[in-house]
Amino acid sequence: MTHEFDGKEYEKASAHQKEWGTKLIAELGLHGPERVLDLGCGDGTLTAQIADLVPSGEVVGIDASRGMIDAARPKARKNLRFLLMDINDLSFAAQFDVVFSNATLHWVKDHKRLLRNVCRALSDGGRIRFNFAGEGNCAHFISVVREAMSRAEFTAHFPEFEWPWYMPAVGEYSALVEASGLRQARVWGENADRLFPDAEAMIKWIDQPSLVPFLARVPESDKRASRDHVVKRMVAGTRQDNGACFETFRRINVSACR
Repeated sequence: MTHEFDGKEYEKASAHQKEWGTKLIAELGLHGPERVLDLGCGDGTLTAQIADLVPSGEVVGIDASRGMIDAARPKARKNLRFLLMDINDLSFAAQFDVVFSNATLHWVKDHKRLLRNVCRALSDGGRIRFNFAGEGNCAHFISVVREAMSRAEFTAHFPEFEWPWYMPAVGEYSALVEASGLRQARVWGENADRLFPDAEAMIKWIDQPSLVPFLARVPESDKRASRDHVVKRMVAGTRQDNGACFETFRRINVSACR
């Protein structure tokens, strides 16, 4: 299942995702000629950072959301292009030296398929570097949204609702990577808990991307009430004495080679 996001609004609301991604990019040690695939490129800001580091290489960013790709494409240039593509449909073969992904892969459910496709996309000796949500991520938001979905006025909108995220424990994901055939694999957890500076900053993150898969199931007549209920509960439950708002962010990090 794919979700449609507002790329321009995400660009304004994704400061912490950009922080994590910039750190990951610095760890890649890119030299200039590498071919890099960015899975879930979003608005393309991080993909453009990668392209700056490989002037004689090639960078391809893919995303399943047209809104994200529309926001990313103005950043395209000679060594950087963006494709509207679902990660589940990867069909590249021996084409990339690095497959990179930041704050995206918890939206992908079938990671056996993902790792198989990524392995095929890598050239011999190619490597991966992923960071995505793991067990314990967004504990406050998940609690609030589950409560909202169970309320009498909203529950009718969620028959057979498919939970949008896969957030594994480190041990579970280590086993998947080990079984994939990738070499020199490392999988580790990271506590990236965050204080949003104020309620407004948290609300932007709630609106894009967190609430998107839930509000997609709600008719227009009820969207505002559903959204406002979650926002009110989130702010009340996470606001600190100084006005900042706290949320848990727990990450899975993956590094491996083909």
